[in-house]
Amino acid sequence: MDFSSINYFAVLVAAVASFLLGFVWYSLLFGKAWQAELGFSDEYIKEGNMGKIFGSSFVLMIIMALGMAMLVQGHGEAREIGWLQGLYHGLYVGLFFVGTSMGINMLYQRQSFKLWTIDAAYQIAFLAMMGAILGAWQ
Repeated sequence: MDFSSINYFAVLVAAVASFLLGFVWYSLLFGKAWQAELGFSDEYIKEGNMGKIFGSSFVLMIIMALGMAMLVQGHGEAREIGWLQGLYHGLYVGLFFVGTSMGINMLYQRQSFKLWTIDAAYQIAFLAMMGAILGAWQ
């Protein structure tokens, strides 16, 4: 693996975009439904160490974006990778690995289908977005 050809700025942008999508997803779009499925009150949410939660989440998103960049780069040697191919890479990873893995965990945790749908759809959406960003800047 040649790390010198990874666009680290694109990795950072992909991580920031994913983080921002999470803000929209879990506050404006599905925040109350997600909170209800978990039984979290507004007070419980406020008790969390948001610096630790958001900071750690952002670091993990950078790691995911780096992994996606490595995947996209690894498949781009024979042909040009663009945003659409990057999007496909992200969708495949999201659908076939992340979403299904989350589903398995949620079955054993006896979580609701609705919670799985909210969380897995976010993961699939941000991985697709990451892939598109990284593919465009390959």
